[in-house]
Amino acid sequence: MHKVAITGTGVFTPAEVISNDELVAAFNAYADLYNAENAAEIAAGRVEAKAHSSSDFIVAASGIQQRHVLDKAGVLDPKRMFPHFAERTDDQPSLMAEIGVKACQQALDMAGKTAADVDAVICAASNMERAYPAIAVEIQNLLRIKGFGFDMNVACSSATFGIQTATDMIKSGSIRSALVVNPEITSGHLEWRDRDCHFIFGDVATAVFLEREEDANAPYFRVKSTRCATEFSNNIRNNNGFLRRTRDQMDDRRDMQFMQNGRKVFKEVLPLVSAHIAGHLTDEGVQASDLKRLWLHQANKAMNDYIGKKVLGRDPEPGEQPNILQDYANTSSAGSIIAFSKNSNDLADKALGLICSFGAGYSVGSVIVERVI
Repeated sequence: MHKVAITGTGVFTPAEVISNDELVAAFNAYADLYNAENAAEIAAGRVEAKAHSSSDFIVAASGIQQRHVLDKAGVLDPKRMFPHFAERTDDQPSLMAEIGVKACQQALDMAGKTAADVDAVICAASNMERAYPAIAVEIQNLLRIKGFGFDMNVACSSATFGIQTATDMIKSGSIRSALVVNPEITSGHLEWRDRDCHFIFGDVATAVFLEREEDANAPYFRVKSTRCATEFSNNIRNNNGFLRRTRDQMDDRRDMQFMQNGRKVFKEVLPLVSAHIAGHLTDEGVQASDLKRLWLHQANKAMNDYIGKKVLGRDPEPGEQPNILQDYANTSSAGSIIAFSKNSNDLADKALGLICSFGAGYSVGSVIVERVI
């Protein structure tokens, strides 16, 4: 069995940013238009009026202050409230592959490797732009990587499940290295006109390069252990997996976008994740006090605070459990990787940390890593 190392990470961040204030202004303008157009039905009690949102409400509910998106104008148009993604011809790169390649190149540069050093590409994300051919194979082609690629979807846990899959293949000897890439275009699946969730998501792409430890250039993170678990629930769902659809189609099918029963998710997911992490640590002989850093899924600040306190048995110290929510919002599977990529280089030799993501499914994946310098 070969030992596995994470030697490179990459984060592609879209240039366009939507602040809470900008988002609220657009949403409230939409709500006013809706209420005016439906005034008679609202007065008759047959239609419910749209309530205004507020920046204070968003921060209190999530901890989010802004989000990066690939198309700001479409989202902030009160008559549209949905990003505009121009149709691409079949001989043009897909949008997911385009941003995924940028994150992959960063990860390879950090690892000091080239496409010739990659044996496999796993594209792990919450929503795929198309069913086939696989986005991973397209990324493989764009980077001129030999070997193979495939897509996988475990919603917000896709990145950690992808890391376990790559780790297992490297351990067994079937490959020497792999890129796990997470292009998350969540703006295309969010209902920006729903006050309860219009602020949640942002766009990003992340990548992790894993290889046999013997091939690694220091410093890096040794993958000590991985664990995944799923338990079926319909409380978080999206009944349409493709980005190409019209506003008219979505008006007919609200469930084609992100749907969540937030109260049930909080009640059911938090104990599930806390118990999963505790069990993983116990089975590996790791004490919670041994962990120097927790890189958690970036869904909601209150959720992360709860899990951190439950795992550590105390409130996390500043820096022990970094949040990137305030800057990126929820980026589905990419969130824990952003936190890891941006808050890991300061750790000392032999320091232990844990990457954990969780979400629809329900699903939860955890990766125990050790710093090697």
